[in-house]
Amino acid sequence: MYALFDDSGKFLAGRVMSQADSSMQIELDSGKRVKVKLANVLLQFEKPAPAEVLARGQQMAAEMDLDLAWEFAPEDEFSFGDLARDYFDAKAGTLEQAAALFGLYGAPHYFRRLGKGLFRKAPEETVKAALLGIERKKQVAAQIEAWAKELVAGQCPEAVREQLYKILFKPDKNGAEYKAVVEAARASQRAPLDLLTNAGAITSPYQFHWRRFLFEQFPKGTGFPALAAPAIKDDLPLAPVQAFSVDDSSTTEIDDALSVQGLGSGTVIFGVHIAAPGLAMQPGSAVDIAARERLSTVYMPGWKLTMLPDAVVQAYTLIEGRDCPAVSLYVTMDEATLTITSSETKLERVPIKANLRHDQLDSVVTEAALTGQAPADFAFAAELTFGWRLAKHLKAQREVVRGKPENFNRPDYNFKLVDASGNAPSQAPDGSETVRISERKRGAPLDLIVAEAMILANNTWGGWLAELGVPGIYRSQASMAPGMKVRMSTRALPHAGMGVAHYTWATSPLRRYVDLVNQWQIIACARHGRTAMLAAPFKPKDAELFSVISSFESAYGAYNDFQNGVERYWTLRWLEQNGLAEHGGIEVEAAVIKDGLVRLDTLPLVLRATGAENLGRGAKVRVRVSKVDLLTLEAHASLVARLDEVIADTTADSAEEDDEEASAASTGLHLAIDLSPESAAADAPAVSA
Repeated sequence: MYALFDDSGKFLAGRVMSQADSSMQIELDSGKRVKVKLANVLLQFEKPAPAEVLARGQQMAAEMDLDLAWEFAPEDEFSFGDLARDYFDAKAGTLEQAAALFGLYGAPHYFRRLGKGLFRKAPEETVKAALLGIERKKQVAAQIEAWAKELVAGQCPEAVREQLYKILFKPDKNGAEYKAVVEAARASQRAPLDLLTNAGAITSPYQFHWRRFLFEQFPKGTGFPALAAPAIKDDLPLAPVQAFSVDDSSTTEIDDALSVQGLGSGTVIFGVHIAAPGLAMQPGSAVDIAARERLSTVYMPGWKLTMLPDAVVQAYTLIEGRDCPAVSLYVTMDEATLTITSSETKLERVPIKANLRHDQLDSVVTEAALTGQAPADFAFAAELTFGWRLAKHLKAQREVVRGKPENFNRPDYNFKLVDASGNAPSQAPDGSETVRISERKRGAPLDLIVAEAMILANNTWGGWLAELGVPGIYRSQASMAPGMKVRMSTRALPHAGMGVAHYTWATSPLRRYVDLVNQWQIIACARHGRTAMLAAPFKPKDAELFSVISSFESAYGAYNDFQNGVERYWTLRWLEQNGLAEHGGIEVEAAVIKDGLVRLDTLPLVLRATGAENLGRGAKVRVRVSKVDLLTLEAHASLVARLDEVIADTTADSAEEDDEEASAASTGLHLAIDLSPESAAADAPAVSA
């Protein structure tokens, strides 16, 4: 005697070895014996053999006309045996009954399961709807197959091209376009990026990175709605200063300027003047909503996406030759000792005498010129000389609190793009431009003057907000211990890395939304003093502040990641443009970070060098860069020679910076496409027993 039974939805059959009141011992063809509840035994028979019943029954079930079976089926509850007798023959045997069972189980859209071998036919409307769904699935499956064949043949279907970035980075894994790419990649045994590039879906590595960023961060496009700059209604007094700003020539959002009064009198008033869009823009206004959606200006070589429309920026930027509305911090100090005796914040119009430019003055405003060792033949020489002296003093004070000096032992890099005519691009780059990369020493005098002035303002205003009980958005760092990250919160906590007791961001309101929020709070303090808490737009424990912090951190991190990635693209492009292919590679000097990762000495590039895996941090080496991939942003390099025997000294600061850059460099391009065998099994169509 044999028995066919249901094992958790799978049909098995074997020889009955013994039977009790509620179970059977059944031996399968494999020799394995199983204990089966009688409730799960659906059919007992003497012939044919179990294997034939399963195989022939499945074959016969697949050949059944389910429409006809549904017509024949009784209206009331019935068993698979009843259907076998109605559909096949009044004397339906084991094979026919097994076929009916398998067919009924495999057609839930026609027949509903009620219990042990019992069924009821589905209503006609349900069957029609199910059949339509099945037909649609067949059509989709056919479409997926057709698209996959096109991709394998080197042609990209338009539907796949339109959804390229969604497929690669935020896919609907049930979408036909996604499944077509997965199927084509598996069939051709090619990586998805290679497959899509070969099919013409990706024609430009630069455009790939740029459009991916826009897809993820600007799905509605980068344009602004029609917005007018709100007018400043305050009757602001004119400040008795001649202020100047220091920025790059490409800077249009001039947020900050400086002034110095009282030189030679023994008491100096040092002014930090910040553009004041917060005097005109109000929380919840149309311009504010636009700024809050973007949260920050996005920077990249040769282009930028500003936080505010250009017309709005130009209304408030601190452009030379104009009396510009500003939030000004005046710090009074002893000229000889630089001891600060008081500070005051004013809302006023500030005469902007000049917009000084780094790229035009860095070679002129040198340490030698500022200390009298060389002629100081430039505008605002006296003011810049005092600013340089003050900046060094403030930096030294912060370093005492920090517990160690700030080291500027690595250069910054400037990227300049030029088109075929040698001019800077007038629109977003397309990736074909020539890139020029130049070093800019960190801590150059003009840099330090501006940096320390902004730290002074952000520290002072942060303390003032806390003193008046007005909430702001602060940046803090609990300690200098490895792994202690800078955090944003509404509490005035110390910033160990900067060596200050509290630190806001309030000096770039045209470029960062957090600074604009803080400016609103500072304006309330300037207008209302001790009662500012009642008048400030944001109150203590205001949920909106926490929402701003969360949104800003997410956007700012994504923007920085993109900037780093696109700068890596242009660095690799520089290697290509400077003879990488023609010379079979380029040899460059570098310093080892860890695990075979090295930082090039004269380019902003971290890459993996084969052969450097066992060298210690800081070891000087020469590596040969032999190949770059502009799509994955990877570079292939190998160790040529060790240049020193002594590992260079590396500070804790630089070591942590090394590790962050190493992590970023080793991450690579992450796709959301899953080609794993498990995924293939999940995608496969279900086969009924």
